[in-house]
Amino acid sequence: MGEIVGAGLLAHVPTIVLPEATRRELNEGREVTLVTGLRELRRDVFETLDYDTVVVLDSHWATTVEFVIAAQQHRAGLFTSEELPRGMRRMRYDYPGDQELARSVAGFAERHGTWITPIDDPCLPVHYATINLWKFLGEGLPDKRWMSIGVCQTGDAEDHLRLGRALADGIAAVDRKVLLIASGALSHTFWPLRQLRDHESSDPSHIFTPEARAADEERIDWLRDGRHDRVLDTMDEFRRFKPEAGFGHYLMMAGALGEQNCTAPGRQYGEYENSVGTGQALLWFDRPAAGWTAPRAGAVRHDPHHHVDPHGTDDFRNEETTHA
Repeated sequence: MGEIVGAGLLAHVPTIVLPEATRRELNEGREVTLVTGLRELRRDVFETLDYDTVVVLDSHWATTVEFVIAAQQHRAGLFTSEELPRGMRRMRYDYPGDQELARSVAGFAERHGTWITPIDDPCLPVHYATINLWKFLGEGLPDKRWMSIGVCQTGDAEDHLRLGRALADGIAAVDRKVLLIASGALSHTFWPLRQLRDHESSDPSHIFTPEARAADEERIDWLRDGRHDRVLDTMDEFRRFKPEAGFGHYLMMAGALGEQNCTAPGRQYGEYENSVGTGQALLWFDRPAAGWTAPRAGAVRHDPHHHVDPHGTDDFRNEETTHA
């Protein structure tokens, strides 16, 4: 029986793959702590933990009529970003996929009232929300499988939680130890082009509004305390700050970990940082010894299939699904 042995909400911004001299030039002479944080996370988890497959919940991959899982047995090539080809160009990637797991997850779609299709087409595009993190966390570990699942731009919060439930069942049905990566940002509003170059420093004083920064920092605090229930129960409030992809990447991860009942505390790597107006962080959740939904002292238990109020499909459309 498979299990999820770790999970993370991880930033993937283009800055992290720029040369160090360029990063420092953009950041007032300082190193970007997302870079040092990812290096530490690799040492602490990806090079030491016993796992088979990494599943990336990719906020840049926006589908429309169904959830899609990359189901190739192997992926290799050169990646150049259509968004920022000056900084992300001809990046080599080469990793095994996990076709069996992809098909297993898709097999639980009907049970959870959703639509999931595994696609093994070798021409299926990859996205830098996956590739940038693989470069830090997967390159040089050739026995570790990686596969991606996209957000669905017509899906609401409940749809993304359903994907997460199917993902958990699909993992449990096969002999896999899995790491989940919710690859994406918190608040996600860019500075306009003519102002953008004044806000390239990673200092969070450059987040688009003080209110967006406060909302991000509140959720980081909750996640560090294992209060996934508070994050989920305040999604309506957080939507005001346009989280990347409607926060679909996090919702899919939460759906797989027990939703409001998930009590796993987060370990932060690096600092909360700005990326041209957007809020970025690295939070890692180890599987608690008693399981993802181990009771918290004094906690009130929730229905594990509690539905987050979806409030229509527009929550996921036009939420910068194809940007940093």
